[in-house]
Amino acid sequence: MEVEVKLRLANAESHRHVTTLLAPFHVTTHRQHNLFFDGANSQLSSQRAVLRLRFYNDDERCVVSLKGKAVLVNGVSRVEEDEEDLDTKVGRECLAEPGKLGLVENNRVLERVKEEFGIVDKENGFVGLGGFRNVRNVYEWKGLKLEVDETLFDFGTLYEIECESSDPDEAKRILEEFLKENGIDYSYSKLSKFAIFRSGKLA
Repeated sequence: MEVEVKLRLANAESHRHVTTLLAPFHVTTHRQHNLFFDGANSQLSSQRAVLRLRFYNDDERCVVSLKGKAVLVNGVSRVEEDEEDLDTKVGRECLAEPGKLGLVENNRVLERVKEEFGIVDKENGFVGLGGFRNVRNVYEWKGLKLEVDETLFDFGTLYEIECESSDPDEAKRILEEFLKENGIDYSYSKLSKFAIFRSGKLA
């Protein structure tokens, strides 16, 4: 179970303010391309499951993820997640032809997807849903790992802070105190990035 605090920043100015204040604690920046897939008969979406390929810094790394049973309440997200690396060349081939996801061998996550969601047509069992890009700045700050996102949808840009924590209430308290002290406008995230992407509009 992945548990994260998710706080939405109001605009680009708020995002710049946060990244400027956190600059001394910057660890790395990831340029991510997130692409999503479903079964040809909506086997995953009908059960509130999400299959994603994420490419890091173009073709530096590719990770396949399966997420399910997501709940987002008061800025705290809880979701079951399973992920595994996938050869980037294979990932690109699957992006070009989603059906090839069914032909990938020796990948635990994709095997789970096929078995648990009954995707039996290996060559035509998957369809692509599209995706979005994300610039993620990572910081180590006050014992927390903060991920400050600038998410680029076709219909607009979302700014968000994410913080995975075993004590989300305390992490949220520390983050909210920091934002309030610095006059940064924020709110609790109400939808996942995937849900926003599927809705076609910034919530």
